[in-house]
Amino acid sequence: MTKKTFTPLDGKYCNSLNTYSRFITREVTIGHIPMGAQNPIRIQSMTTTDTMDTIATVEQTIRMVDAGCEYVRITAPSIKEAKNLANIKKELKYRGYNVPLIADIHFTPNAAEEAARIVEKVRINPGNYADKKRFENFEYTDYEYQAELERIYKKFAPLVKVCKEYGTAMRIGTNHGSLSDRIMSHYGDTPRGMVESAMEFMRMCEDLNYHNLVISMKSSNPQVMVQAYRLLVETMVKEGMNYPLHLGVTEAGDGEDGRIKSAVGIGALLEDGIGDTVRVSLTEDPEYEAPVAIALADRYKWRELSVASNQLPGESILPDNGQQTTDNTLQVTHNPYEYQKRHTAELNTFIGGHQVPRVVIDISKKNLKDPAILSDVGYLYSALLDKYNMAEQSTDFVYLADELPSFTFPGNLKQLYNYSTWKGLQNKTNCHPYYSLKEYVDADIRDSSLNLVAFSGSDIGSEIFNEIPLDNTLVFVLETQAICGLQDQRQAFYKLVELGLEVPVIIKRSYGLPVTGYQLPGKSDLQKDESSLTTGNSQQTTNHDSFQLYSATDLGGLMLDGFGDGIWADAPDVSTKTILSTSFGILQATRSRISKTEYISCPSCGRTLFDLQITTQMIRSRTDHLKGLKIGIMGCIVNGPGEMADADYGYVGTGPGKITLYRGKEVVKKNVDTENALDELIGIIQEDGNWLEPEH
Repeated sequence: MTKKTFTPLDGKYCNSLNTYSRFITREVTIGHIPMGAQNPIRIQSMTTTDTMDTIATVEQTIRMVDAGCEYVRITAPSIKEAKNLANIKKELKYRGYNVPLIADIHFTPNAAEEAARIVEKVRINPGNYADKKRFENFEYTDYEYQAELERIYKKFAPLVKVCKEYGTAMRIGTNHGSLSDRIMSHYGDTPRGMVESAMEFMRMCEDLNYHNLVISMKSSNPQVMVQAYRLLVETMVKEGMNYPLHLGVTEAGDGEDGRIKSAVGIGALLEDGIGDTVRVSLTEDPEYEAPVAIALADRYKWRELSVASNQLPGESILPDNGQQTTDNTLQVTHNPYEYQKRHTAELNTFIGGHQVPRVVIDISKKNLKDPAILSDVGYLYSALLDKYNMAEQSTDFVYLADELPSFTFPGNLKQLYNYSTWKGLQNKTNCHPYYSLKEYVDADIRDSSLNLVAFSGSDIGSEIFNEIPLDNTLVFVLETQAICGLQDQRQAFYKLVELGLEVPVIIKRSYGLPVTGYQLPGKSDLQKDESSLTTGNSQQTTNHDSFQLYSATDLGGLMLDGFGDGIWADAPDVSTKTILSTSFGILQATRSRISKTEYISCPSCGRTLFDLQITTQMIRSRTDHLKGLKIGIMGCIVNGPGEMADADYGYVGTGPGKITLYRGKEVVKKNVDTENALDELIGIIQEDGNWLEPEH
């Protein structure tokens, strides 16, 4: 084996940037359910039971399969658990379930080899499998780097031999937080390092003539995750590979936050036709992950049919002969592998430039005679004091169309009216007009501070568009009616950049009736107690929950690339509170506007040393007022500290009843008793000056 250098890339990470076109991968056999090629996007999850508890694992697996999982992953931290997979498989077959099983391996090659003789697929993590992860910075000479690769090759080759003999598939699963010291020293803690970590093992497999591979690039940060998968696709294509891709945002958390974060990362890639199997990692019972994954994947069954019926074919970037033939290059100097916000003018220190993205909410159909209605958009009205208090998540604009409220609005909430209505307002303080393109061009009066103008990508370059008077009051509101809405709006941003227009843009997406999809288990109202989201077993269609996933995909996918100075999500059949929380959740997940504490909590598995769901809720109840802090909650050392990636603080299980606390990746306190661990964590936050007393 020889060390390969990372070849220059030119942005060819998907078949098409302007329509939906699935990247066709090679077919991989996993038991009786093939993955890749033209097969449907497959659904999977992972058990949280002790692998040595055969019955508990079997019963949870059955619940997962009944919820829609096509593959089930089970941890095998040592050879004894690997051997017990045979008992689990036998019991499942006895109960009439023939689901392909996947063994999850990290540090133990001997367990991987044992499991590969039993189950249909093994998952290895390149950062942990026969490599070193001690968070030490070594400088490797070329000779030393090559020697390490040769050592890993010798450790890895026996597993490949077993997989070939037994027809077992393998996932090479890179995680952002568990890159080896060798990779970190050479490529850094970057998407490029993630890709090269996997490519080393993929090249070894190819050298050994083994191709039954699936690849993943997971991170708790959707921005990093999306960049890594894009890099992987282009790098594979350059080396003549097209292995199936397993998508997931790792340690996404629970409840609404976990679902939105997952949809931002997974959805952005599915939009570009990337992905052959999906696992949504929630800190909840695993059977509740499947409905979310199904809702995300099923959207593209419809998309493929819709695009085909509109004759918008995409060209494969890797045809059967393995040669690139597409001319699919980026139209602008936009780097899809690094985040860079589109440069825009900053208007009145409120929108554009360095300002955070703004949120617009439509309240035109609400009761505008009652000031309490504004509590749904983050302005809490006290009738006793006749004043408003702003919540951490409060909208920046409300759209009232042609409706006039009968009460005074708070001074820092901007109101939007249709142009004809705005013109007739006697008092225009804090009120701004919303125009069509023609209305704006023909207007005899315009606002002196902010003018919002609706347009679509097809308007760019038209005669009316070219007549727009450009000044430092103009804000575009970008709408779309296209089947491939994200691609259509992305093309509009490319055109604006090509034209050199630095006008701020609010991205608007509307979701009409009905929004098809799924329902969070047991709840149709996301505003109810978050801790109860993991109870019940209903999977009916509901407009709110699909709205969250679809808007997170559509708006979040653009925000990840730095496109957009604001978002406007509209859905007539979804509550205003849900629209507000979803909008801020999308901005939080894309790291473009932080409005709350972020919890990077793993989904639990058989290695977990405490109850993650209860612990996460306990930590959240004491710290959720610490806006901007990222707290990692990991059930075992495998998922910490590395998997916490960029968390500010970490709470990691290191033994029965014992917790180790981290500041970043630095151990602060070891083996703290569980009953004292949260107080100790808060003490560390206080010592660092990052603690605020909660308001009561």
